[in-house]
Amino acid sequence: MNDMYFQARRAPRAVDAALARDVRDGLGATQKTLPSKWFYDDEGSRLFQRIMTLPEYYMTRTEHGILKHKADRLADWIAPDGRALDLIELGSGDGEKTLSLCETLLRREIACTYHPIDVSQHALSELAARFSGALPALDVRPILGDYFDDWPATSPLRRQVALLLGGNLGNLTFDQSVALLDRIRARLAQGDVLLLGLDLKKDPAMILAAYDDAQGVTAAFNLNLLRRLNRELDMDFDLAQFAHFPTYSPLDGAARSFLVSRRRQTVRSSVLGCAFAFQKGETIYTEQSQKYSFDMIVQLAAASGFAVASHVTDDLGWYTVAVLQAIEQRR
Repeated sequence: MNDMYFQARRAPRAVDAALARDVRDGLGATQKTLPSKWFYDDEGSRLFQRIMTLPEYYMTRTEHGILKHKADRLADWIAPDGRALDLIELGSGDGEKTLSLCETLLRREIACTYHPIDVSQHALSELAARFSGALPALDVRPILGDYFDDWPATSPLRRQVALLLGGNLGNLTFDQSVALLDRIRARLAQGDVLLLGLDLKKDPAMILAAYDDAQGVTAAFNLNLLRRLNRELDMDFDLAQFAHFPTYSPLDGAARSFLVSRRRQTVRSSVLGCAFAFQKGETIYTEQSQKYSFDMIVQLAAASGFAVASHVTDDLGWYTVAVLQAIEQRR
């Protein structure tokens, strides 16, 4: 039995329609692009776990430090009157970063129900085990699904506190960020709170190094996107013919990552039934990570129905958890 015969008898490949659409549209555009949401297959998630431990990648440990060492300041803003809370975390992961804040709320005897929402059952299982062991008295109600389709039903007698941490908003443009914050605001009542983790503008060399680590883990993370496309869309990217290229622009505060074609080449996909031509030096835009000034945060809040109540920032001024309060709905 030859290989061609075996391939013809193979069961049809299950294809993610959204992935296929994004690749066809993105690689067919004048500026080729691939959405960063497709980074996170199993290998991509493993590589990102490594990235978060790298010395150059300050964001994760800095945000965790704020949530651990300045939890009392955050609690002053989200529970100033002792009112019961529904804590709704959008993209909770395994909950490690939120544990200290929940501990502080319990210590203050604030009645709190924690609703972590994530698309990963594995992450939510780890979260449930972590909180059961560390905070058995906390009411934890994990939700597997989409932020907005599965937003928990809450009582109007309780304050909602939404959490969007990890600097995730930075992957969006300003208009996309406003659109997302608008959707969160629509779920909140006036006076409810959003805690928003944001990376701040700082030394450009420090920011650039976070996306170009000496061990090459970030490069492997970026290139793994092509490996995923080879596997899931039967593409023929030669990973050795593409290079990771990070940039940071102090003018607009955006760190951007690209994959650069090392030579003139054509990449084909039997699943999509099409081919994509690359010139030598042509780029695929794969990720943006916005860095913010405090003025930018005020603008974002004002454009989406929030007011900035406070910024809780690490001692070096690298990162902030902004406290946004839902204000009267605009007409």
